[in-house]
Amino acid sequence: MLDGLKNISKIPELQKRILFTFLLLAVYRIGAHVPTPGIDTAALAAFFEQAKGSLLGLFDMFAGGALSNLSVFALGIMPYISASIILQLLTVAVPYLEKLSKEGEAGRRKITQYTRYGTVVLSLIQGFGIAIGLENMAGPTGTSIVITTGWGFRVMTIITLTAGTAFIMWLGEQITEKGIGNGISLIIFAGIVVRGPEAIINTFRLLMSGEMGIFFVLILLVSMVAVVGVIVFVESGQRRIPVQYAKRVVGRKMYGGQTTHLPLKVNSSGVIPPIFASSIIMFPATIANFIPHPWMKTVAGAMIPGHLAYELLYVAFIVFFCFFYTAVTFNPVDVADNMRKYGGYVPGIRPGKKTADYIDDVLTKLTFGGAIYVSAVCVLPSILISSFNVPFYFGGTALLIVVGVALDTAGQIETHLLTRQYEGFMKKGRIARRR
Repeated sequence: MLDGLKNISKIPELQKRILFTFLLLAVYRIGAHVPTPGIDTAALAAFFEQAKGSLLGLFDMFAGGALSNLSVFALGIMPYISASIILQLLTVAVPYLEKLSKEGEAGRRKITQYTRYGTVVLSLIQGFGIAIGLENMAGPTGTSIVITTGWGFRVMTIITLTAGTAFIMWLGEQITEKGIGNGISLIIFAGIVVRGPEAIINTFRLLMSGEMGIFFVLILLVSMVAVVGVIVFVESGQRRIPVQYAKRVVGRKMYGGQTTHLPLKVNSSGVIPPIFASSIIMFPATIANFIPHPWMKTVAGAMIPGHLAYELLYVAFIVFFCFFYTAVTFNPVDVADNMRKYGGYVPGIRPGKKTADYIDDVLTKLTFGGAIYVSAVCVLPSILISSFNVPFYFGGTALLIVVGVALDTAGQIETHLLTRQYEGFMKKGRIARRR
């Protein structure tokens, strides 16, 4: 692995991409500390101190602490993710969008443009909801969080938060295009990882004060290592379907006659399902948390990690998005047609529809297993830790995102190394690339 890191310095283009990625992530972290005008920061900090471990605390984790500071990036990247979900759902239902999705790069750019418009619209709606909610909120001592209420504050907050989300969206797109890794995923990754040092310091402080025992801390560390190991093992797992290519004579040359395989990942949807599920649950629950009504407070209280209603809804969304995202990104019919076009077939399976049905059956079983795995990783640690009152949010969702994004980014770096005849991070095998 050390040799692989040394080889990075031998590729100027890869160095520039990595440096560019780090610079834009640094810009994102700086923006997360620029406060929105008109807010009493002390009262807001006291309010969020009480909200640790709740849905707002989880939302703040995805925003990298920007929500608790109510910075210009307080909305985070969630409006963009929500807009992407809506566009992908509409792609299946609306013929025009379905046609665009099959038009290659031009269609993809058009859908991306619609996603940007949807992000701005959702940011305006969420910004207005947050502005109204802030005016009705107060710190533990009764101090109002908003210094001067009224439409001036509301309009300024809506514009500020919408502009912040649009800027984060631009940063993510620039990282994807000119940097290394998926920009949106890396922004979420940075927002989660940045909370690590604070969590370690708090745990050490509680350990020194005697509020936490050394045995409990050891169990927590072992659990984290075990969960990371399971995630890496399953994310690298594949079901390889053997494919045989018949010999073909083209002109005076003979092609084909080789045996290869079609790799199907156990978790082909990656970290998308938990991110989508979190954003779907967060949007209505966060709005409900800001509305001073007993019924809405009850709804917001039920949507807390560790609560039965939240976990059941979370698992249902994860399973749905595992199947939905896999269906959108992988079409067995197209794969079977391409195999038949080039003389390929699965041994023992007739080409065409039979092959498509076979691939679909295997993919369905893998997706079901992957959905169970993702649900278990995301839900079980949250339930156990909320029961033991851990002082910081350590959940499977955060670990799955962090490990998944790290594997994806490392896989892209390794691809750059291997295409230039350099050895990758591992002498034997390769880091499995994520879809």
